[in-house]
Amino acid sequence: MSEIIVEQADVSGWAVYKRLLGYVRPYLRPFLISIFGFIIYASTQAAFVRLMEQIVDVIGKGGEISRIMIPLALVSIFLVRGIGSFLGNYYIALVARSVVFKLRTEMFNHLMKLPSLYFDSNNSGHTISKVTYNVEQVTGAATDALKVIVREGFTVLILLGYLFYLNWRLSLVFLLVGPFIGLVVGYASKRFRRLSRRIQHSMGDVTHVASEAINGYRVVRTFGGEEYEKKRFYDAADQNMAQSMKMVVTSAISAPLIQLIVAFAMGLLVWLALHPDILADITPGQFIAFLTAAGMLAKPTRQLTEVNATIQKGIAASLSIFELLDAKPEHDPGSHEVERVRGELEFRGVSFSYGESSEPVLHDLSFKVAAGETVALVGKSGSGKTTLVSLLPRFYAHTSGEILLDGHPLADYSLSNLRRHIALVTQHVTLFNDTLAANMAYGEMADVPEEKIVAAATAAHAMEFIDNMPEGLQTLVGENGVLLSGGQRQRLAIARAILKDAPILILDEATSALDTESERHIQSALEAVMEGRTTLVIAHRLSTIEAADRIMVLDQGRIVESGRHEELLQRDGHYAQLHRMQFRDADGDEVEVAADLDPGPGVAGPDSPTKPD
Repeated sequence: MSEIIVEQADVSGWAVYKRLLGYVRPYLRPFLISIFGFIIYASTQAAFVRLMEQIVDVIGKGGEISRIMIPLALVSIFLVRGIGSFLGNYYIALVARSVVFKLRTEMFNHLMKLPSLYFDSNNSGHTISKVTYNVEQVTGAATDALKVIVREGFTVLILLGYLFYLNWRLSLVFLLVGPFIGLVVGYASKRFRRLSRRIQHSMGDVTHVASEAINGYRVVRTFGGEEYEKKRFYDAADQNMAQSMKMVVTSAISAPLIQLIVAFAMGLLVWLALHPDILADITPGQFIAFLTAAGMLAKPTRQLTEVNATIQKGIAASLSIFELLDAKPEHDPGSHEVERVRGELEFRGVSFSYGESSEPVLHDLSFKVAAGETVALVGKSGSGKTTLVSLLPRFYAHTSGEILLDGHPLADYSLSNLRRHIALVTQHVTLFNDTLAANMAYGEMADVPEEKIVAAATAAHAMEFIDNMPEGLQTLVGENGVLLSGGQRQRLAIARAILKDAPILILDEATSALDTESERHIQSALEAVMEGRTTLVIAHRLSTIEAADRIMVLDQGRIVESGRHEELLQRDGHYAQLHRMQFRDADGDEVEVAADLDPGPGVAGPDSPTKPD
């Protein structure tokens, strides 16, 4: 039984490795050039051995021609070897970096298509690690392992190496070339450090863009930012590739250059060794040992034994990468597209659960929302409010029932067209490390004139703080708006929704981060924005939704009450109980009760966008 398991594992590993090598196939020409370079590199070892034979033959015979030709031949061998090494290392690195570039962009582009459930069930850090670190491990198996097999394999076959034995007088020659080697090593080291910092910075850009797009995927998709994010990621990955290739060029040139300097020293050593005065102090056996000690096979043998480990690491990394690439993208069977919907919504017996084995989060919901109507959703945390509104942009597909938009099932609309009609403002605002203007005019709105951006920011009361910024609309907000206060971030999100001018507006606790005075201003602005738009408002603070056309109370995924504010108070049911708990102070001051509210900052409660209720 164990033999069968091992055999299946071997077949699986080969299948993964074969698929990985498929990414090398488009770069077959540079790959063959690199193989040719490594063959040249290894073949020079045989030429070196032949040269040693010639040197032994002339020992004791002397001759000025031999003293000149043999050193020149030696230098020529190392020159050819350096060329072969450069060709092999550069072109195999070009293939490796191209595979990294192709895999990264392919993985990121696929991430832009994956459904919400993928992000809910996969840690964002691990996902980013696949894009950044795992890909690097893959190239070891796809290119580096083949490099070792070809280069070191040929070296082992011709049985040559690079260690030398000298007497103390001949060793003094290395003192002459020491400063030159020091200059090359010093320059290469400084350049390595400088390029390493650039590579680390460009790698940080790659991770940063990927992290933002993954964490803010709801905003990216709702506002049509997929192509914008793809372009940002392409530029970051391209910069990383350019810096990495500079590092490779430096490494590929410095190593053979040092070898060439050493070859000149060895040529001088041979020239001196062939002098009669030197020959008198050295035996032929010592001379041969001096030249052939470099034939020790420890290094190539060791590297050949390490190839399998490199391949296995690459296969393990490939499994995680292909797992991501094989994940099914969002189901988008719809083809219906309209210029602008009216905004009429209807839920017919809609239920939803996060998996076949999990309990339903929504139970048989049926209701209509007229075009332009404002409907508020209230209820305790975990009652299903955020899950309900997440069904509209099809972040999740309802388990049963039907949702209609202007009489057409949601599934009939293409995803891009459906989301173009929806603007979303969540409690947890997502901002990108860009300017204030770019965060408001995001995605498909990137080309809107500045006048419209200013108008939207004014309506959201954002110009009140933007005017005080050092660079106005062009001020950078930092990662996820870290340079802004919570209220300022919330206003930018509202301005973004205003600027989109979508017929359907979803407000998920949109004023939660505002102080009382700012909330009053924003509430007035939101009321103006809601005019003529179908609006779904999720609110824990009941004072903000008293003017809604209708209030629906959810409890454990069911609609238990529906009506206007005054009607629901008179019924003295669930809504009235929630209202009393918030306004139970005798003086009428608002008192929020944790049991009926969102868990608060830092707590991933059911109403959190990371885990919709």
